[in-house]
Amino acid sequence: MEYELPVLGNYLSVVEAAAVLGVHWETVKRLCREGRIPAEKVHNKWLIHKDNLREFAANYNEPRRGKRKNRADKTGLQE
Repeated sequence: MEYELPVLGNYLSVVEAAAVLGVHWETVKRLCREGRIPAEKVHNKWLIHKDNLREFAANYNEPRRGKRKNRADKTGLQE
């Protein structure tokens, strides 16, 4: 059971931050570990202040990793 602490009301978890940024939660963990997102690690969880995430999100433009899919091939349309 999770309890909402008023002190933590201005902080987001990795999963919540990932939803804001539109990336996988593991990506947010990596960005926290690298220091690119200012965050505090408490026990085994990263806590990200909403203001810090807002600042980061304003400038975040990381290229996607992995294999890109060609939408034209998927829909059967050719260029």
